[in-house]
Amino acid sequence: MKNIKEQAQKIIKISHGNICNRCLGRNFYPQVSGNDNQERGAYLKDVLSEDEEMPEKSEACYVCGDIFLDLENILEKIINTIHNSQVEFTTFLVGCRLPDEILEKEKYIQEKTGFNGDIIKKEINRELGKELELRLEREVDFDNPNLVIMMDFTSNQVELQINPLFIEGRYRKLIRGIPQTRWPCRKCRGKGCEKCDFTGKMYPESVEELMAEKVLKATRGVESKFHGAGREDIDVRMLGRGRPFVLEIKEPKLRDLNLEDLTAEINQHCTGKVEVLDLKSVNKDRRSGIKASSTETYKIYRALVELDQETDAEKLNVLNSLNIIKQRTPIRVSHRRADKIRTREVKEIQVKLLDSNHLELVVNCEGGLYIKELISGDEDRTQPSVTSILGITAKCIELDVLEVNI
Repeated sequence: MKNIKEQAQKIIKISHGNICNRCLGRNFYPQVSGNDNQERGAYLKDVLSEDEEMPEKSEACYVCGDIFLDLENILEKIINTIHNSQVEFTTFLVGCRLPDEILEKEKYIQEKTGFNGDIIKKEINRELGKELELRLEREVDFDNPNLVIMMDFTSNQVELQINPLFIEGRYRKLIRGIPQTRWPCRKCRGKGCEKCDFTGKMYPESVEELMAEKVLKATRGVESKFHGAGREDIDVRMLGRGRPFVLEIKEPKLRDLNLEDLTAEINQHCTGKVEVLDLKSVNKDRRSGIKASSTETYKIYRALVELDQETDAEKLNVLNSLNIIKQRTPIRVSHRRADKIRTREVKEIQVKLLDSNHLELVVNCEGGLYIKELISGDEDRTQPSVTSILGITAKCIELDVLEVNI
């Protein structure tokens, strides 16, 4: 206790007695017990006054400038800002930005006493958080808050950071010719030019844009970002139970959504093009989980194959030998994918001869296998392939994804 009294006396001397109880008590956590720093500071001043007369506090606190006396006004300012923003949230987190002068004085006292105690930023955040929980009837969440409230004491302004909303579901793409996500024009890179009719896009619509339009309206969000469990080519349909995805909505004003009604709205808006299923709210960790799952699962494809020579059903039995595939990055995606050889498994293949030059394949395979190249061989970059096994040039002329198993 002797050392604590000596250090407390140093702080009183440095501040000429102009130190609030919180800024005194904060330096002695956890050495001095108490319910809070206000109580610790008051206790220390009482202890010191037993040995010598304490100087009267005649000015604002040397460290904080009496910020803590103004917390009521600050709380009102924060609450008014939130109400005016009309943002909907159930969890929040408070932060603050302080003038350098306050931080420097706090650091100076810590250096002189050798105590690191509590930190003023933490104390302000804690006190504001406790009061806001009571007045707003919302909960503090340190890990994944809906809303981050930043009180900037340097400008006396309140800043609100609305964290994204994440909605998981599955989508079915019912027609060909639509990309999964917005595809910027190659020529102008999204700025708008004659080639893209000044839309900035290679294609007028995408799976993401079709579904996000209704979600952005329902949430009053600013923009969307699509995270899919892999993707299909533009000319490929996504059928069956659909492909899993997470739609990220940035700065949503509304979060309490009726997802059944929203599903119906999206599907009516996208009739004949895209359909969404099983919408549910998820946390941000699911975003990376969905993307990582694309190569960790099995997928089922149906391909319509054209042969440059006639064949018969008996000769097609050899395709059952397709199993372990060594596939070098296909030529058509080599400009945007690392050039390497990937090993993928064909779990099962079903073959149906439609006529002497056409057959249907249903392929159950490991995620990440390029089916078009499994058929064509891609100039021998895929081994083995339908072409190499049959000894006949084969080409995929239609492809559908029937199942994405996650």
